[in-house]
Amino acid sequence: MALPLVPAVSGCAPEAAPNGSEWRLVWADEFDGGPHPNPAHWAYDVGGGGWGNGEAQYYTEGRLQNARVDGGRLVIEAHREPMGGHGFTSARLVTRGRADWRYGRVEIRARLPQARGTWPAFWMLPSTSRYGTWPENGEIDLMEHVGHEPGVVFSTVHTARSNHLQGTQRPGARALETATTAFHVYALEWEADEIRAYVDGRLHFTFANERRLRPDATHREWPFDQPFYLILNLAVGGTLGGARGIDAAAWPQRLDVEYVRVYQRTEMS
Repeated sequence: MALPLVPAVSGCAPEAAPNGSEWRLVWADEFDGGPHPNPAHWAYDVGGGGWGNGEAQYYTEGRLQNARVDGGRLVIEAHREPMGGHGFTSARLVTRGRADWRYGRVEIRARLPQARGTWPAFWMLPSTSRYGTWPENGEIDLMEHVGHEPGVVFSTVHTARSNHLQGTQRPGARALETATTAFHVYALEWEADEIRAYVDGRLHFTFANERRLRPDATHREWPFDQPFYLILNLAVGGTLGGARGIDAAAWPQRLDVEYVRVYQRTEMS
C-alpha cells in the first residue's frame, strides 16, 4: 500500500487536552493476572477466514497457545497448524458485551510481529447496527501493520463514503523502523468533531466529522456517534496481510501488548 509516511520520534506522553477539559481513565487492562485474558474484559471471536478478508488463520477461544497473559503482557500468538480447514491458528479478542465507548482516548502499548504474512490490528466496531451493515455502520482502525512492510504502521476509518472497497478511504501512515523490535504507544482520540491517531504522541491521521461541516452530510460520512467496542487480533494472510504471500518458515509469531487504557473527557471546574 503506497501511503505518505510521517517519520516517527520517541516519546509517548498523552496529548494535551483542550482548555476546559482533561482525560480521565475509565477502563484499563494492565495484564497483571493470567494465564487467560481477563474474561470480565475480553471475549473471543471464533472462526476462520477473517469474515470476508480471505485470511489464513482460524481464531480459537480459551487456548493458551494462541492468547495468554504472561509476564505482565498479553500475548496473541499465531501458529502454523491445521484447524477448522485453515493452515494457521491465532486469536481475536474483543470487548463486545463487556465494554464499549462513545468518544474517548484509547492507548495501547505493544510490540508487533515480524514476518511476511502477519497482519496485527487494533480496531473498533459498533456495538449495535444503528445504521445497518458494514460499511454503513462504520469501522475505526487505530493501528494496522503488515509483515511485508515492517517499517510502516497505519490508521484509517471506514464509512459508506470512505472505504477500501471503493478505494476512497483516507489512511494515514507512519514510518516506524522499530515497530517489530520495540514497544510503542498507539493511541486514538475520538471526539464529536474529529478522529485522530498517534504513535508515541505524534499525530499521523485525522478524520473530520463532515456532519458538522456540511448540512447535507449524513451517517454515510460520519457514523461515529454511537458506542464502539475494541478488537485486538493477529491475522495471517488475507487481502492486506497476504498481499505478498506468507513466509512459511517464520512461525510462530506473536503480538505483545503491555496495556490497554481508555480515557474520556471530564470537564474541569
